[in-house]
Amino acid sequence: MRRPKDKAKVESAVLLVQRWILARLRNRSFFSLGELNEAIAELLVILNQRPFKKLPGSRQSLYEQLDKPALKPLPVQPFECPQWKKATVNIDYHVSFDDHFYRVPHKLVKDEVRRRVTETIVEVLHRGQRVAIHARSHERYRHTTLSEHMPASHRRYSEWTPVCIIEWGRKHGEHIAKGFEEIMKTKVHPEQGFRSCLGIMRLGKKVGDERLDAACHRALHIGGPSYRCVRNILEWGQEHAPMTVAEPRAACQHENLRGRDYYRVGTEEERHAAASNH
Repeated sequence: MRRPKDKAKVESAVLLVQRWILARLRNRSFFSLGELNEAIAELLVILNQRPFKKLPGSRQSLYEQLDKPALKPLPVQPFECPQWKKATVNIDYHVSFDDHFYRVPHKLVKDEVRRRVTETIVEVLHRGQRVAIHARSHERYRHTTLSEHMPASHRRYSEWTPVCIIEWGRKHGEHIAKGFEEIMKTKVHPEQGFRSCLGIMRLGKKVGDERLDAACHRALHIGGPSYRCVRNILEWGQEHAPMTVAEPRAACQHENLRGRDYYRVGTEEERHAAASNH
């Protein structure tokens, strides 16, 4: 176990600043941060130029002799503190971060990778090597995928294909299969819908085929076949609730409605005439 070597020196420096700067300012009143910083800067110059008691020179002279010649220019780009997260590549070749999905090479399906995330980029590393990099997106439940990243031969790398998923749904319920079809139709690449379809499959293991098929039927009826929609229907027990179709409302008719002709004529008398006709 390693221990800090310069911790005592740093704490001594903090104590020195407290005694020679903060203590001297404790009885003064400041009315802005700039005013306070100016007072600190004046005392800091005095502290740095104060001669050592047992050594020649001062902190300022040692800085100019030792530290200043060794200093390098600051980086052009500001430092970014990244987040590191582990993830397992899904069968749709994506990993998620903040509910957004980023594509990685298809050969890494089910492998463990690490995500390095900053404010602007998302990097994916496998065994220490970067395998993908994307601009970070804050759109939830969307995919960042390049078409050329998905070769036509990708299906042999996964046990699931769009046909297999729909066939699985057909064996457990006709509405489940239709729901899977609608989910994959809404995606640029059908494989991007695998995650939602597999989530619905997992729901079926908990509630059974009958409830799941009814929930998918209701989700299709309201135009939202997705994992979240089906899950919410099941959680609220709405899969067997009656499905009513709202009748279209007739256009509002009212004596105060002026009509479009009111705005087409120019004079005040013509506008009042148009309004009286309606």
